[in-house]
Amino acid sequence: MKQPEQGEQEFAFIKEKIKDKPINRRRILLRICYNLLYAVMFGAAACFVFVLLKPYMEDWLYPEKESAISIPRDDFPEEEPDKKEEKKEEGQESEKEEKKQEAEEVPQPPEKETVVVQEQLELEDYQELQNKLYEVGKRANRSVVTVTGVTSGMDWFDTPYENENRSAGIIIGNNGEELFILTEKKIIADAKTINISFIDKTEVSASLKKYDGNTGIAIIGVPLTEIPQDTMKQVEVAVLGNSYTITQGTTVIAIGSPLGASYSILCGTITSTQNKVSAIDTNYTIFTTDIVGSGNGSGVLINLEGKIVGLVLQDYSSQNDRNTITALSISELKQVIQDLSNNKDISYVGLRISTVTDDIASKYGIPKGVYIKSVELDSPAMKAGIQEADVITAINGKEVTSMEQYYQKVYEKEPEDVLNVSIKRQNGEGYVDLECLVTVGVLQ
Repeated sequence: MKQPEQGEQEFAFIKEKIKDKPINRRRILLRICYNLLYAVMFGAAACFVFVLLKPYMEDWLYPEKESAISIPRDDFPEEEPDKKEEKKEEGQESEKEEKKQEAEEVPQPPEKETVVVQEQLELEDYQELQNKLYEVGKRANRSVVTVTGVTSGMDWFDTPYENENRSAGIIIGNNGEELFILTEKKIIADAKTINISFIDKTEVSASLKKYDGNTGIAIIGVPLTEIPQDTMKQVEVAVLGNSYTITQGTTVIAIGSPLGASYSILCGTITSTQNKVSAIDTNYTIFTTDIVGSGNGSGVLINLEGKIVGLVLQDYSSQNDRNTITALSISELKQVIQDLSNNKDISYVGLRISTVTDDIASKYGIPKGVYIKSVELDSPAMKAGIQEADVITAINGKEVTSMEQYYQKVYEKEPEDVLNVSIKRQNGEGYVDLECLVTVGVLQ
């Protein structure tokens, strides 16, 4: 074998070709699926934590302002005013006798002579008194607005037309977002638009919040953002007074539109506080006055402090009182006004009732309780089988002996709640005990 010569070199080369690793599609697909699964799990966990902490974070970052309307309640008078006066006079007489006895025992210094000067009132004095009364009314008018309900339709010739119904409204609340106005539902029934005119003639649009199908009162709301600041400085929220203290002869002032004209002011006195009007599930006290008004009048009665004591609803007046102003006792409506302002439905059973007193029970042999004078057609009470002349003796196992107790037990329930009503029904010469399950509804 021939050896390589000196100076010659031998090179050996190893040729290697590197090929690309083949793609494993299955492994890549599995990796993508795992990544997506981890992403979904992480997102779900993040969403769960976010939803769980959101209410606490919102309360911490954006604390909500109290928006509920609250109206203080008035207590029922414990005694009749006449009895109180009698007791007061008796107390004064006994006090005088005691002082007289003490005066006889203890020597008294000579009494100073009292000089009484009688002055005759002049016409200027009467006018000054009238001016003061009207000043109270003018100040209270800052809480009065004019509510206009605009309805539209087509006549016989297919010509479109619009009708406007007007009534007085009273500003009864401000929750920081809306101004709440009390008015009559019939004025804005089926209204296409509701317009509000304030005392400075500023007009804004409003919307219906809630209404009570029993009394016919409604609450409408106006966003504060729609009311100019200058207007807000000129209006006030009305103060609801205690109408349980109203007696015959009390001086009152009618404001709103008692004669049909906006921002009218009429003065007079209460002529009666003993009248009652039968409403569904309760009765209301009616105040009659000697103030001449209109059959379509609206507004409120205020006392000399400018506080509302009566709501003028002429639909509740009798035919004999159509020419004078009548009003519902405001103290008996405060709970309804508050609940409507807070967007709560008014519970409805559908009975017209009266209390069976001890005298009535002994005279006519009727069991003690609440006597049913009539049952409203298609009402929850009728559907439950309650009938006219039944006597309610208990609700949910608790005794009921007066209309006030019945009303409170019904009113504290929510629509769709079920009441277990115990009644006594006349059967022949006696009464039998029955149980009726009544599902509370809402009167439309």
